[in-house]
Amino acid sequence: MEFQKFIKAVATGPKGNRDLSFEESLEMMNQILLRKVPNELISAFLVGWRLKPEAITEYRGALSALDALVKTKKKTIENSIELGYPFDGKANRPFMLPLIANELKRSGLNLIVMGDDLQPGKNGITIKQLKQNVKLGENVFYFDRSDYLLELHHLTEIRMMLGVRSAFNTIEKLPNLGNSKYAITGVFHKPYVQKYNEIFEGRYERFALLQANEGAPELFNKAKLWVNSEGTLQEILIDPEYYGIEKTESLENITIQNTIDLINDPNQNTIKLAKLNAAMLMFVAGKSNSIEVGYESLN
Repeated sequence: MEFQKFIKAVATGPKGNRDLSFEESLEMMNQILLRKVPNELISAFLVGWRLKPEAITEYRGALSALDALVKTKKKTIENSIELGYPFDGKANRPFMLPLIANELKRSGLNLIVMGDDLQPGKNGITIKQLKQNVKLGENVFYFDRSDYLLELHHLTEIRMMLGVRSAFNTIEKLPNLGNSKYAITGVFHKPYVQKYNEIFEGRYERFALLQANEGAPELFNKAKLWVNSEGTLQEILIDPEYYGIEKTESLENITIQNTIDLINDPNQNTIKLAKLNAAMLMFVAGKSNSIEVGYESLN
């Protein structure tokens, strides 16, 4: 199929644009990932796709193409939850992951995370950098995209050259490499809650979205959590101050050293915040009936 057909569908303009069918989106993504078309055409499509309103069918077709190319043989990691961290990293908050993992040791809950080289659009610190500098924890299973999906890893240069977010930022975070029954990722705006649920429908028994800082599944201040369990969506407001946790301020241009310092020498407020995040994951994974019960068990 001529790739220009896909470009015309997303980059003709408001009157001429149309949504791709599932099959068209699957074919489009295969051509991109397998580099069957020049980089110039890939770039043109990604820019157009970025500007056109999202279509769930398109995203599901593209996600299916990603799934089919995953090279890592999936093995079931029991008692696990997949954490969908953004591949463009964290720029304003340090990672809490190792501290959260430490709090979860007694619960038996394993954490699945994925990493790669930095992707656009913010110049943040990535999970891969975190893995290279600190010990994540024995209950953290890290997968590097250069191992499990080399085709998408090889698109990094094009994506960084464009310098803007694309549909990849949405569909790349949850490949379910551990056959986890549970997953959580971050969401920026409430309208995306329904979109994420439709894109990843049927992928997990319980699927959670956290409206928190930088699209990462880590809680720092008051935020909403949505948990989809068998098609029923539950909305929960989480306020750290309710648990006696002081409000934390965003930092500018966070460095990996900031994160290392936080992990190596956390203050009491940070430890309590890690416990609250751990309690949230326990609730999503069905290991406690509520976040409050989970938090109490960790204390």
